[in-house]
Amino acid sequence: MKLNVFETHDRLLHFKKDQEANIFHGAEDCLKKNEDSLFYQDRSPYVYIFAHPRTADDGVNKRMLWQARLLKPSAQTNSYLFRADSHSDIIETIWLIPPKETWTQYSTGKVTENEIAIWSIDQYINNRQYLEKQHPEDLSEEKAKQILRELIQFKRMKKQINPLIMPSS
Repeated sequence: MKLNVFETHDRLLHFKKDQEANIFHGAEDCLKKNEDSLFYQDRSPYVYIFAHPRTADDGVNKRMLWQARLLKPSAQTNSYLFRADSHSDIIETIWLIPPKETWTQYSTGKVTENEIAIWSIDQYINNRQYLEKQHPEDLSEEKAKQILRELIQFKRMKKQINPLIMPSS
């Protein structure tokens, strides 16, 4: 089989752009549609968006779990972390750490080379404290816990009210 180098290169670029769009679409959805994220944004100038793929119940497919957080989580393989300004479109990539067994695929010169992944892997190996260091404008742990307690109260109250709402006939 003879490959057309230009066509193959174009397909690779399309694939990379599509993958990047999927990740940022998930982050944006979490930022703008996730109930916890919206609650946090009303009380904090920022929100962290933590994502990690998990194997679906069928044992074959993967699904991405997106979580809004107020405090930066510990760095871990097979995870993505973003920091977003509340009620804005400004999303900063903190890390993209792929599964350990795939790290060599992101190396310089490889077809799937990725600058952010290379940097994230290097920091994870050699400077994890930097990845996990809180942003200078982050809330204190006590303030974040207070907001989390408010969220829990809000969800409890909402759960109690929802059964009382009768559908109109």
